[in-house]
Amino acid sequence: MNSRATRAIIRKDLTVVLRTKSVALPMLLVPLLVLIALPVMLSIVAHYASDPALKSELDLAVLLNNLPGPARAELANLMIEQQFVYLSLVYIMAPLFLLIPCVVAVVVAADSFAGEKERRTLEALLYTPLSDLHLFVAKVLSACVPAVAVATGSFAMYCIVANAAAWPLMQRVFFPTPMWLLLVFWLTPAVAVLSLGATVLVSSRAGTFQAAYQLGSLVVVPIVFLIVMQAKGLLFFGTAMVFGVGLVFWILGAALVLMGARSFRRTTVATRI
Repeated sequence: MNSRATRAIIRKDLTVVLRTKSVALPMLLVPLLVLIALPVMLSIVAHYASDPALKSELDLAVLLNNLPGPARAELANLMIEQQFVYLSLVYIMAPLFLLIPCVVAVVVAADSFAGEKERRTLEALLYTPLSDLHLFVAKVLSACVPAVAVATGSFAMYCIVANAAAWPLMQRVFFPTPMWLLLVFWLTPAVAVLSLGATVLVSSRAGTFQAAYQLGSLVVVPIVFLIVMQAKGLLFFGTAMVFGVGLVFWILGAALVLMGARSFRRTTVATRI
């Protein structure tokens, strides 16, 4: 592989991402809303968790009964306000966190080909000395690197925000948990690979960035499903579940990336410019 040319394409794509508002803004706004605004709001609500009206609405007993055994035992001796803030910031927020690598990967991957077409820069890129496979790999890495980097940075930020927001109730550092470490370093890259695999496949065929982004956004559906199931107390992100979901996402993501690599032909892309 021409590593120098590959690195040059990756650097160029990352520079364009940072300079394009329609691409950079979602990368910044989603982490800010999900990992700062929500934890603070949930920590405020937790102070009123013992209120009879709110307690009946929350139905914490149902949520606690569905927790994994070790987590249920850990929460058994906590006050109801502490139980609420722990459940919210550790479990309810877990699937919401997955929106970050998903959104970043979709936005950057959608821009990888469709954005190049709109800027009239794709034709010159297609005449680089790289093979079709190497060009495709460079585009995939251009989307994967920022997705994983933003997710990792967001996790570090969330560790600070969660502990600080919950400190008045918890009076200790309780985050991160082993489940979250597995989620960030195993499941998050799998989500990024699945999202970019689907979106790059679509982006290479779409005529505009907006069309590629809209079609690529369909990969958010599995994440939304996990969020709804978690909110209803039908499942919880224990370590075993996170590992299992990550394994499925890795397999699906690898299959999509492999499919995209096999079907990508610069001559075909050039005819759609």
